[in-house]
Amino acid sequence: MKLSRFFSIALTTGFLGLVFPAHAVEIQRVVSPGGIEAWLVEDDTVPIIAMNFAFEGGTAQDPDGKEGVTQFMTAMLDEGAGELDSIAYKTRLEDLAIGISFSADRDHVYGSLRTLTTTRDEAFDMLALAVNSPRFDAEPLDRVRAQMVSNVRREEQEPDAVAGKVFMDAMFGDHPYAKPSGGTLETLGSMSGEDLETQKTRVFATGTLTVGVVGAIDAQTLAPLLDKVFTDLPAEPDLAVIADVDPNAGAQVHVTLDTPQTTVLFGLPGLKRDDPDYQAAFVMNHILGGGSFTSWLYEEVREKRGLTYGVYSYLAPYEHTGMLSGSASTRADRAGETVAVILDQIQRMASEGPTEDELASAKRFLTGSYGLRFDTSAKIARQLVALKIAGLGIDYFDRRNAEIEAVTLADVQRAAKRLLEGQQPTIVSVGPVDPKTMVQ
Repeated sequence: MKLSRFFSIALTTGFLGLVFPAHAVEIQRVVSPGGIEAWLVEDDTVPIIAMNFAFEGGTAQDPDGKEGVTQFMTAMLDEGAGELDSIAYKTRLEDLAIGISFSADRDHVYGSLRTLTTTRDEAFDMLALAVNSPRFDAEPLDRVRAQMVSNVRREEQEPDAVAGKVFMDAMFGDHPYAKPSGGTLETLGSMSGEDLETQKTRVFATGTLTVGVVGAIDAQTLAPLLDKVFTDLPAEPDLAVIADVDPNAGAQVHVTLDTPQTTVLFGLPGLKRDDPDYQAAFVMNHILGGGSFTSWLYEEVREKRGLTYGVYSYLAPYEHTGMLSGSASTRADRAGETVAVILDQIQRMASEGPTEDELASAKRFLTGSYGLRFDTSAKIARQLVALKIAGLGIDYFDRRNAEIEAVTLADVQRAAKRLLEGQQPTIVSVGPVDPKTMVQ
């Protein structure tokens, strides 16, 4: 069966459009005979299984001189495994309508499996090969390397990519979070299959494994399949110690690039996910810049002044730090005005805070839209992994909206003062004109 057939079935059965109310998601804790734990949401509505998993140790674990090795490794895991070379492995996935993918962020390596129940056993066999016996053969290695090198070269001329790299440098300096996740021309050019194998061995370990499963499978059936995929891995990873870090505030960096628009990124120290003020800060940020069409930044920067098509802010909790960040793109000759308005709104939030009506509106949206995170099995599986990584507890889906509802105006004002009062954001701009020379 081809992948197109898989997606045809998915659309017909509603796999891509299921809606599970958060309060109706019943999570089971499953522990395999080999000690592998997974959180399972059993649902027999459609004959499909979605599994997501994660290992601690993302791109921040790239050794010096090997920047990009983690992303390179994840890109190669489905390029042949066991006795199957790249073509044979991918052909078998397509014939069986199995989806397997891998990715990485700064703190974790992620994997996913999507399969029909009729090919369940074959799917877990194929995933076990990718996790335990990737080949890292020369031909696909050179092909993937060429793709990554092409991405690096293209990003050297893309304002958003340039801004993102400079922003992480400005915020984190020599901390591992500032490493170029996609590598450099030099590091990618020198990387070998042995480097990728070494990185996989360092990171893939059952002691830091998180698994979420959703679909037509019960705990008794799932448990031995977990062992098939994961129990041959080392018990503990070989990870470098990553120190906690406070993001830098107050820097202003401009990169001159011949583009019609200027990209602006701004950032401040934020909160880790386990901070007691996180939910209050989350609501506060929605009012400031997280609400797509209702936020202060949207109203002041776009609606009133027409400076941009889009402006937003967001909380970015990492394992070793937290940021409150945001972005806007604007005409080069109005970049200074755009920055000035953003700074005004940040200070307004710190000094005045929102009104009761704005708080009530934000809470209605954040609680009412929460169900959209549960409209597919794949989304639920990702949510299971995310909440377990964050240590939020197996009952978080039931508690979450009540926590948002409990946020008071005093809570939001406290969070705003804590994060914003007296703070000068780091501002990175990329474009033809430095906004510092144009502040209105």
